[in-house]
Amino acid sequence: MIMRNWLLFLCLLCVSCSGLRVDYDYDKNADFSNYMTYNYYADMQTGLSELDTRRLLRALDSVLQLKGIQFSEEPDFLINVESREFQLPPNNSVGIGVGGGGRNVGGGVTVGLPIGSSNREREIIFDFIDTQKDALFWQAISSSNYRENASPATREKILIDLVTKVMLKYPPKK
Repeated sequence: MIMRNWLLFLCLLCVSCSGLRVDYDYDKNADFSNYMTYNYYADMQTGLSELDTRRLLRALDSVLQLKGIQFSEEPDFLINVESREFQLPPNNSVGIGVGGGGRNVGGGVTVGLPIGSSNREREIIFDFIDTQKDALFWQAISSSNYRENASPATREKILIDLVTKVMLKYPPKK
C-alpha cells in the first residue's frame, strides 16, 4: 500500500513538473461573450513543421469547439500562431575551488564547470485578434522543452497537452 501511494506521488510530481509554462495577457475591457466564431490568418507562419502545424491546429480546433466556439469564414476573431526554438545554457555545474591562507594572507579561485547538455526550448505564441477592431484582445505564450527527434505520436500528445493547458484560461475569469 505504501509503495502504491509512493508511485502515485511520483506520477503526480512528474505531471506537475512537465516543464510547460504558460503566460497570459488580455484586454480587460474585451467582452469575451462576443467572440463565438474564429478562423486563422491566411498567411500564418507558425515556425513549426507542416505536420506539427496540422497537429497543433487540430488540437486547437477541438478545444475551441468544446468551448462552444465555432470555425467560420466570417469570424469574430482571427488566430495567429508563431513559434521559435532556442537553446538554454546548462543549469548544472560543478564548482572547483582552490584557496589558501595563513598569517593574514588569503586567496582563492573558483571555477564553475558546466555538466550535461544545454536544453532546447520552444516558445509558441497564440494571438487572438478582433476582426472588427483589428486589435489583439487575448494572448498566451507557452514555453516547453523541445525534442526534435520525438515520434509522431509523442509530438501529437505534446501538442495536445500544450493546447489544452494554453486554453485552460480562455476566456479569462473576471
